[in-house]
Amino acid sequence: MASNTAVRTVYRLSAVAPTTDAMLNALDAELLDSLGAEPHFPDVLGVPSVFVTCGIEHTEAPWCEPMSRTTGIMVTENIRRTAAVLLLAVDGTVYAIGCDQGYRLIPEHLKDQRFGLSFAIRQMDPNMIRGAVSKSLGQARTDISLVPGGAPVPLLGIRDHSRIVRSLGGYLDDLPLTRSRYTRGKAVSAQGGRGLRIALGVEPDALLADLRAITRICREDIPHSELEFVDHIVPVSDTSTLDALDKALDDRLGRPADGDISISVPFGHHTAYAEATTYLTQINSPGALRSEDFDLGYLLTRARLAPPGQRLKALRDGTVTLAKDHRAGTADTLAVTSALTWLETGIPLGSRRFFLMDGEWYEAGSAYVEECRATVAGLFPPSPLISLPAWADGESENAYNNRVADDRPGWLCLDTRNVSNPLRPRDQVEICDLLMPDGTLVLVKRASGSGPLSHLFSQARVAVELLQESAQVRTEFTQKVARLSGGEILLPDHFTPKRIVLGVLLKNRENLTAESVFGFSQITIAQTAKALAARGVTVEVVGISSAAKGELPAAA
Repeated sequence: MASNTAVRTVYRLSAVAPTTDAMLNALDAELLDSLGAEPHFPDVLGVPSVFVTCGIEHTEAPWCEPMSRTTGIMVTENIRRTAAVLLLAVDGTVYAIGCDQGYRLIPEHLKDQRFGLSFAIRQMDPNMIRGAVSKSLGQARTDISLVPGGAPVPLLGIRDHSRIVRSLGGYLDDLPLTRSRYTRGKAVSAQGGRGLRIALGVEPDALLADLRAITRICREDIPHSELEFVDHIVPVSDTSTLDALDKALDDRLGRPADGDISISVPFGHHTAYAEATTYLTQINSPGALRSEDFDLGYLLTRARLAPPGQRLKALRDGTVTLAKDHRAGTADTLAVTSALTWLETGIPLGSRRFFLMDGEWYEAGSAYVEECRATVAGLFPPSPLISLPAWADGESENAYNNRVADDRPGWLCLDTRNVSNPLRPRDQVEICDLLMPDGTLVLVKRASGSGPLSHLFSQARVAVELLQESAQVRTEFTQKVARLSGGEILLPDHFTPKRIVLGVLLKNRENLTAESVFGFSQITIAQTAKALAARGVTVEVVGISSAAKGELPAAA
């Protein structure tokens, strides 16, 4: 039985008018001619559309000649790949759908760089992320995380104010697409970056309905709260700042290389980079340098030879072609990129710091405050996991913890019941103040300033790291819990916590909220929460109210 859907990669094209002529003219005519491509104009879709098909042939596979020399056996095998791209205008928006090598027929500069990612952060289940591609400002490094079975966002370690997320893959929430109607009860997945790889309807009406649904989601839906951080870091858009940055970089390109400019693989071309054996670099010259790897020195030399004010333009207009064979013909081409997208560098403007990445400028720290606030706010859920009773004036921390444990069945007070520090056995480490029946660690603190809170956050992080990394600490802790509980609480030998609750009483403050936490402590708790989330441990903060001496409300 024929399937009603097919997995395709769809791109949203910018600056292309929704007409047949404009869509056809947007393609690279020279490339299409070299491939012998044929344009078609389907009527069945009922919207302006262009369908281009071609074959990419190689009369002899690249491995034939060298292997014939190695083995002495003459073998000739040919290669034929196909390419097709469908361009269609749906309600004024132009989309391009590539098949096989069809993505190579779509000019890179026309692709909306955040289209697929925009869809992903609105529709993807943040607890079932299968993979992510991210880049860190100023490090010329790309990180690729893969979790085939899906995992919560924090476990991927991508939530950071200096990290730019380029792609997300995972399972989707319930959405009105054709695949959902035919796979009820089954998870539907997608991959979103510059393009969106997703199952789309095969029949004309189904395809158009799916594209309209995707358009509506990107336009009207708001990002998941756990994924909205992806939109915190955006390229610099201020014209005067961009002009100053471009001029500063143009001046730097005119000076001898000093190591301030690094190489970074352009986003979306990591697979091509892994397969490429030949690079053709063409900058401000009719000829191209052919090399076995990307040649940064040659690129900078060509830029330096350009006149002042034209160096950056030379790199923007220049190209680096990745090929899988030294012949580097049309059939061997893996990708054609702008030369500028291979560079990463930092430029200061006064006290502000900016970084060039994938041909765009980003400001370091621009999302720091917003990200800290969002992280801290997430630690105060509307419906807390637990509530803690009031803390009486003059009541010691140990007395308070013992009272809480006595009032709550299954709770165990571990205040001052420490374990040995494996780094220095004569020292002791307190894992928690209270242990809940489900293994949640509860740490409490009365604080009049940021110092005690910093100690609390550090204690939480140390406790988790020791329990996760030290078999000695796990053994001592689980045995102590069993002994102190009289055998009623038997943690598994391999116990590690999944949740931590931080109970805080702020002296001279009525209520504990994300806004009432001391400024310095907001930074440290955000850092702690991110570090623990990356280890698979969730953090929640609950406020403890103060009571007059002698007034001891019953525990909730």
